[in-house]
Amino acid sequence: MKTLSSKVVAITGAASGMGRSLAIECARRGADLALVDIDVKGVEDTATKARATRLGSRVEVQQLDVADRDAIYAWAATVEAKLGGADVLVNNAGVSLSASVETMTDEDFRWLFDINFWGVVNGTRAFLPQLKKKPEAHVVNLSSVFGIIGVPTQSAYCAAKFAVRGFTESLRQELASTSVHVSCVHPGGIKTDIVKRGRHYEDATGQKTSTEVVAKSFEQGARTTADEAANVILRGILSNNPRILIGADAVAIDVMARLAPRRYDAIVTRAAKLGARRTK
Repeated sequence: MKTLSSKVVAITGAASGMGRSLAIECARRGADLALVDIDVKGVEDTATKARATRLGSRVEVQQLDVADRDAIYAWAATVEAKLGGADVLVNNAGVSLSASVETMTDEDFRWLFDINFWGVVNGTRAFLPQLKKKPEAHVVNLSSVFGIIGVPTQSAYCAAKFAVRGFTESLRQELASTSVHVSCVHPGGIKTDIVKRGRHYEDATGQKTSTEVVAKSFEQGARTTADEAANVILRGILSNNPRILIGADAVAIDVMARLAPRRYDAIVTRAAKLGARRTK
C-alpha cells in the first residue's frame, strides 16, 4: 500500500494511546476513519481531533466492546454500508493484567483473553470479506514483546499475545495470494494508559501490589511515545512489513529471544524481580 489517501481505516481501541495517535495521523494523511472503543467519551474526543487535523475527513464513531462478537460484526457491516468498506483494519484494543497462574481468577483471565485475543480474531474475521474486495488492503494485529517472551505474573497477557502472533502469522500465509497484506506488531514499552487502566495484583516477586504501583513502574520504563509508535506502524503498513517491532527495547528483546531461547528465562526473571524491588 503506497498511500493512505482516500483509504478507509478502521481502528479498535481508538479512545487513547496508540489508537488515538494512529487515528489522528491517518486523518492527516488523507484517510477516512471508523473508530471504536468502549470509552465513548474518549473515542469521540479522538474523532474531534482527527476531524480538526484534516477538514473533510469522514469519521464514523461508535462505542464498542471488542469482546462482544456480534457487536464487532455489526460494526463491520456499518463500515461497509457507510464508508464503502475498510481498506485497513487495526486491531489495537487491549488491556493488561498482573497476577500469578496460581492466584489469578478465571474471571480476570477470561476478561483479558476476550479482549486481547478474541477481539483480534473477531475483528479480523468480521472485516475480512470486505478487505478482500479491495485492490489492496491491510490487517494490522497488535501483539507485544510479551508475544515473543514470557514474563512472571504476565501469563494471561503473554498467552493472549503469543496467540495473536500465531493467529496473525497463519493468517498472513493463508492470504499470501490475495490483495490483503498482514502485519503483526510487537511494541515494547509505549507511553500509554494500558497499565493504569488494567488489573494488577502481584509483582514479579509474587508479592501483592496495586495498579498504581505497577503503572508508576511502567511509566518509568516506557521510552516510546504513542505518536512515535503510530508512525512506526504506518511505515510498516506502507511498506507491507509483515513484522513490526516498536522501540529499541522490542528489538533487544527479540534479539535475546533468538540468540538465547533456552537462557532468556533466567535473564527475564532476574530483570523483572529487580524492577519490582525498585518500586517498593
